[in-house]
Amino acid sequence: MRGAFVPVSPGVIAELAGVVGAKNCISDLAGLRTYECDGLTSFQMTPGAVILPESTEQVVEAVRIARRANLPIVPRGAGTGLSGGALPVPGCVVIGLSRMRRILEVDLENGWMRVQPGVINLDISKQLSPAGYYYAPDPSSQSVCTIGGNVAENSGGAHCLKYGFTTNHVLGARIVLADGTVVDLGGPVLDTPGYDLIGVFVGSEGTLGIVTEVVVRILRKPEATRTFFATYPSTDEAGKTVSEIIAAGIVPAAVEMMDRLAIVAIKAATGVDWPDVGAALLMDVDGPLAEVEHTASRATAIASACGALDIRRPRDDAERLLMWKGRKSAFAAVGRISPNYIVQDGVIPRSEIAKVLRQISQLAAAAGLRVANVFHAGDGNLHPLILYDRNVPGQEEKAEHLGGEILKICIQAGGSITGEHGVGADKAAYMGEMFSDADLQAMGQLRCAFDAENRFNPSKVFPTPRLCGDRPGQYAPTRFEASDEAGRG
Repeated sequence: MRGAFVPVSPGVIAELAGVVGAKNCISDLAGLRTYECDGLTSFQMTPGAVILPESTEQVVEAVRIARRANLPIVPRGAGTGLSGGALPVPGCVVIGLSRMRRILEVDLENGWMRVQPGVINLDISKQLSPAGYYYAPDPSSQSVCTIGGNVAENSGGAHCLKYGFTTNHVLGARIVLADGTVVDLGGPVLDTPGYDLIGVFVGSEGTLGIVTEVVVRILRKPEATRTFFATYPSTDEAGKTVSEIIAAGIVPAAVEMMDRLAIVAIKAATGVDWPDVGAALLMDVDGPLAEVEHTASRATAIASACGALDIRRPRDDAERLLMWKGRKSAFAAVGRISPNYIVQDGVIPRSEIAKVLRQISQLAAAAGLRVANVFHAGDGNLHPLILYDRNVPGQEEKAEHLGGEILKICIQAGGSITGEHGVGADKAAYMGEMFSDADLQAMGQLRCAFDAENRFNPSKVFPTPRLCGDRPGQYAPTRFEASDEAGRG
């Protein structure tokens, strides 16, 4: 179901259209429904209006108009997020940044690039490839997700084990605050004096401001990359391999794990000739050629010792790209074997992988549901895909409950409720499982320092919104809090 639709007044629509142009201001119900959710489709809410600016100046004017009308604002990138971070709230203005897709400046000598937030992640590397450079963070959705959304969610990807998350590759940003003020945080250098405000902003999920320019760090391509694909009887042996490789002092560029159900889905979608096994690992080692050859040899020896059934090395770049295509299309591939699914996201210590996967299997069996596991095993970032059929009464509720129980298992194992997908609307209820009241109060006070009116992306991240001003840090509902449980579908 959807929450109640709350339209924005015609007068405000006219003002917004005057800023971005009539064709870039959406107010008809059919057009608005395109923006009613992100990649987490079980949450749906029709926004009051959507605008598509193309400059910082247009964002500033739109924010000021919404503020005068006392309307909440929800920033949106490509809508590929999986935690409901871009979910509208009743009567809100969604500011979509997809038209802001210019590459503004490239400095190869100093290793940085300035881009607008609507630039697609993979397009940066495509632009830089002829010069021998690339952008390291590589979410599975990198061919469609945008830099602005990556900044909001602190996105990672397969190669974050060695190279880090978005926060390790953002040097600076231009931000529009809730009162329309424009501020520049950080800059095109590796470190700036004073408080690390850019570190605060990256991963803030649209609650502190709207990013309109980003300075990203770019890297030279490694001299060599070696890839291997290892199969196992079960996730126990695969999990042990990951722990043993890291314990040996090897830092791969990426280590990805897939269980049997995920492999079945990937084969159905991509046609890769992977065998029917209990689990598989896909691993990259990169760097100087001599180091890579030595490290890859040690890693494959460890994989064999831990019980690998078979170890394949791609014959050429085309086969390597096909292996990675299989892994990166895993989420979409699950649509071949289930009409609906929820992608969950949690983090656990690497040493707990086998144990936690067994617990997930037990929970799934008790719920009468299937779970496919495909994830960044190198840093313990799980992505269990909970399969269900929305047309079967009660199954969606069971799937959502199972997702919450999986997050609790992650916390109990010493991990976190999110690795790279963010908290958004999906996991806000579980923040109290991980953080104390004092922790949440400190986070709320930090948010108040940026957005005292709770105007940007309200009802996200925190279990209940916090008021600023006379009662800093105190829980209280606001007029922006979504009705009908945020339109949960």
